[in-house]
Amino acid sequence: MPNRLAAATSPYLLQHADNPVDWWEWSDEAFVEAAHRDVPVLLSVGYAACHWCHVMAHESFEDEDTAKQVNAEFVAIKVDREERPDIDAVYMAATQAMTGQGGWPMTCFLTPSGEPFHCGTYYPPTPRSGMPGFRQLLGAVTKAWRDDGERVRRSAGEIAARLADNAAATLPPGAVDPDSLDRAAATLGELFDPRAGGFGGAPKFPPSMALEFLLRHHERTGSGDALRLAALTCERMARGGMYDQLAGGFARYSVDAAWVVPHFEKMLYDNGLLLRVYAHLSRITGAALPRRIAEETAAFLLRDLRTAEGGFASALDADTEGVEGLTYAWTPAQLREVLGEDDGSWVASLLTVTDRGTFEHGSSTLQLLADPDDPERWERVRPTLLASRNTRAQPDRDDKVITAWNGMAILALAEGGAALGHPEWVDAAAAAADLLLRLHVVDGRLRRSSRDGVVGNAAGVLEDHGCLADALLALHQATGSPRWLTAAGEVLDIALEHFADPERPGTFYDTADDAEALLHRPREFTDNATPSGSAAMASALLTASVLVDGPARYRDAAEAALRSAGTLAEKHPRFAGHWLTAAEAMVRGPLQVAVVGPDSDPARDALLAHARHIAPGGTVIVPGQPDAPGVPLLADRPLVHDVPAAYVCRGFVCDRPVTTVEELTASLGLRP
Repeated sequence: MPNRLAAATSPYLLQHADNPVDWWEWSDEAFVEAAHRDVPVLLSVGYAACHWCHVMAHESFEDEDTAKQVNAEFVAIKVDREERPDIDAVYMAATQAMTGQGGWPMTCFLTPSGEPFHCGTYYPPTPRSGMPGFRQLLGAVTKAWRDDGERVRRSAGEIAARLADNAAATLPPGAVDPDSLDRAAATLGELFDPRAGGFGGAPKFPPSMALEFLLRHHERTGSGDALRLAALTCERMARGGMYDQLAGGFARYSVDAAWVVPHFEKMLYDNGLLLRVYAHLSRITGAALPRRIAEETAAFLLRDLRTAEGGFASALDADTEGVEGLTYAWTPAQLREVLGEDDGSWVASLLTVTDRGTFEHGSSTLQLLADPDDPERWERVRPTLLASRNTRAQPDRDDKVITAWNGMAILALAEGGAALGHPEWVDAAAAAADLLLRLHVVDGRLRRSSRDGVVGNAAGVLEDHGCLADALLALHQATGSPRWLTAAGEVLDIALEHFADPERPGTFYDTADDAEALLHRPREFTDNATPSGSAAMASALLTASVLVDGPARYRDAAEAALRSAGTLAEKHPRFAGHWLTAAEAMVRGPLQVAVVGPDSDPARDALLAHARHIAPGGTVIVPGQPDAPGVPLLADRPLVHDVPAAYVCRGFVCDRPVTTVEELTASLGLRP
């Protein structure tokens, strides 16, 4: 019989709707029930594409005896971390404080007032590798609660107070200037893996935001080292098993340091962020590899993650029928069976598929370590392999449309589509943005997610506002339409009103001032798998500051935000890539290019295409007719002798208008 999760919109919660555990969604009613029964709360947090979440569900939450114990001794609450990142942040801080590490599934035991007293992650059904069995842990928690409940409550209260103090702490502000950016780039160089690219060891995550910073740093300073670090990392990731060599798109991370074996889930945010990086690298170098990866990644987004409503789904699962890699791994015999002896053997050598295997059970992930010696042959057999793979069981798709993650995809598609000449990407970005503004804005406020055209109840958090605003500003630049600029301003104004800390200029909370009260009000400065909400806001505010008329409050807020993260960005650049990306744009001005002329005028289109192709990352580029209504950057920008023109500005200082691509190159300070 389905439990209370049967009516949920989250695919993760629905995965648990048939569990014998009597799950509750996060709600006041669940905590009231715990207080009424005088039992602890078991909080389980995960997400749909999480491998170990599935494992713990199969081992424990689907087990009748375990469920009876949970139902008798606890009120059990299940949370989708992607739908409620605020809850996840609060209790992840507790888990990390208690255990020194975090991850999902996250398993926390709380008092009926929500204060944590024991936290962990995955627990096996029976004791293993120094971990207690889950039922054993349940029994120990129940005994402590019954026999020493007063001490447990007192300890939980002390833990909650310390967590609140930690959440309120901030780093001292720091300078954001060319010297500090040089030092951040140098630190990344010291942390760089010279053989495989990227930073650190296994597991290795795609450092998309740090790469974008390095590309912008190269463009501003001419640093060959910055470009080398970014280009080598991009090549190694694209040639390894973490990249889908048949269908495009990146897996979440590599379990090894050389990008060979991925954790197979494919996340929307990774692919949006990486699409932006590869499109940018393609513009800088003109090399074939980054352009191919950008185009294949965009194709993956549009083909495999686009929803019927026009948004983008959150993820493809790590598992297929409970097995990681079942869809994606190959043996030499399987390749020969699909392609025949000659082609199969050739592809096995090309893609490093060996009898010994690079993955499990003698199978291999696909790596394209060098370009094929016969490109036409590869292009002939690749669709055959993909068609065969598509007949295998496929991973499930998490169809949630998350505002922030869609914002990252919209920005990348709009920016990359405009720069690389793919108007269909821009059209897809506009359709997704239209969905968000139509469905995710309820009574003037932003919601976190929707599914199948039904918006969820969770309020939008700071990253939703920052990423959506940045995406809308990118669409304004890609299309020239004032609609997107107006909408971006509305989103930013709401964020400044409800998320900014009035006592600390430049700092933001991750939840609104009128949002549901949690154990404490979370705020996160570091960039992790996605940009922090504060960094996303800084980026959007900076871009908006040169696109709108009126007071300088957007610029002031952006500068204050960047100063608040200055120490973090300089000393820990691996965890401040998005901050550093915005800082590079601020140090440049940001650069602004207004391209004026009649729509579809070949001369205007040539200037616009050139600006989009050569202008450094972070440059604000807007096309349109002179004095177009609702587009301040085009105001007082006339044609030059009835000829389309480009106006290049830095801050509040503009060069004379130019009418040729050669003059535009010179005005941007670039070599022809």
